[in-house]
Amino acid sequence: MVALRSLAFNIAFYLWTAVCCLGLLWTLVIPRRAMLWMIRTFYFHGIYVIERAILDLDYRVIGRQHIPDGPFILAAKHQSVWETMKLHLLVDDPVIVLKRELMFVPIWGWYAAKAKLIPVVRGAGGKAVASIVAGARERAIPLGRPIVIFPQGTRVAAGTHRPYRVGIAALYEALDLPVLPMALNSGVFWPRRKFLKKPGTITVEFLPPIPPGLGRDAFLKRLEGDLEAVTERLVLEVGGPATDRGAVPAQMPREAVTRRAG
Repeated sequence: MVALRSLAFNIAFYLWTAVCCLGLLWTLVIPRRAMLWMIRTFYFHGIYVIERAILDLDYRVIGRQHIPDGPFILAAKHQSVWETMKLHLLVDDPVIVLKRELMFVPIWGWYAAKAKLIPVVRGAGGKAVASIVAGARERAIPLGRPIVIFPQGTRVAAGTHRPYRVGIAALYEALDLPVLPMALNSGVFWPRRKFLKKPGTITVEFLPPIPPGLGRDAFLKRLEGDLEAVTERLVLEVGGPATDRGAVPAQMPREAVTRRAG
């Protein structure tokens, strides 16, 4: 049954994505906020309806009272494609930091450019961090938009440990904004790079924000400690795996493994 539901969902998902990508092309000539309202209302809500109808997959949100007023940095766990399609439903008008290659995806990249997201070249070191800070100052702060960044830099499967990267600390120091941690357990139901998707209820939990002003080391220690602890709890609550903190992901660069071992 799970396999049949997953097959039906994948067919419906790609068909709905194609229909919306083409059917909403006209929104590229209207104001940005109006375009995003149309995409959120039709595409993202449509995906949610398909998830519930075919996969019997729903979600709940805990801790909305922690969302700050005005601009802030959202440090979100990233276990699945699922949360990338829910960010516009969870917070208002987010500016998402994403890998630059996505901007060149046909049609989709046009929408991303119109939405004024922040593309970054992964692996570019200091230049990448500087471009994130510049993009946030240009596209987020003047409009009061939240800045969404995945502190581990990529999708990390539930039960897998990956170190937090320097980009989130650089943003925190440069922008002097509160950081709102967002934990979730989406990877248990919609696993990374897996065909099968499970029924159930995904939980998204906003933690109390970390105020500006901490030193880099203190900030990273608090962010990782708080976010990983709550994520672990959410994953275990739905039968997911405990995190193996001694394992190093296969895709981690050799130099990162060396630094960690040292």
